[in-house]
Amino acid sequence: MSAAKDKDLNDLFLDTLKDMYFAEKHILKALPKMAKAAHSSQLRAAFEKHEGETEDHVERLEKIFDLMDKPARGKTCEAIQGILDEGKEIMDEYKGTEALDAGLLAAAQAVEHYEIARYGTLKAWATKLGMAEAARLLDETLKQEHKTDEALTSLALAAVNSEAMAA
Repeated sequence: MSAAKDKDLNDLFLDTLKDMYFAEKHILKALPKMAKAAHSSQLRAAFEKHEGETEDHVERLEKIFDLMDKPARGKTCEAIQGILDEGKEIMDEYKGTEALDAGLLAAAQAVEHYEIARYGTLKAWATKLGMAEAARLLDETLKQEHKTDEALTSLALAAVNSEAMAA
């Protein structure tokens, strides 16, 4: 019980950083599968682009671990596992249908929304903890995640959802 009482915002920050490191590593494994499953060349290209960005996210997290003098190590993130499992389920259940791309896009946005929430929190905590460089790195990732979410929304509205309806 006393160990729990000794935990503070620094510990919470580090635990959440580990959570995101785990999440980003698993997202990196999922994106090529999602790209391969996509029918739309635009959606495939969006997934491929985000794979490169996700590699940058991992590198930024590793820099933050270095700044903290901690090893870059993940901590199992049940939330991202569940979100990614839903994406796999969509790939299996909608394979070969016109609705597949709409489902893949929705699954990708669920991932983005989780990441936006977590990176926003981490940035706020880093700022509160006086970790200016970590806050800057987290903000860079947060901005990229917002842009990806906006691009996915545009793609959904411009083509993917209509194509799913047309079938």
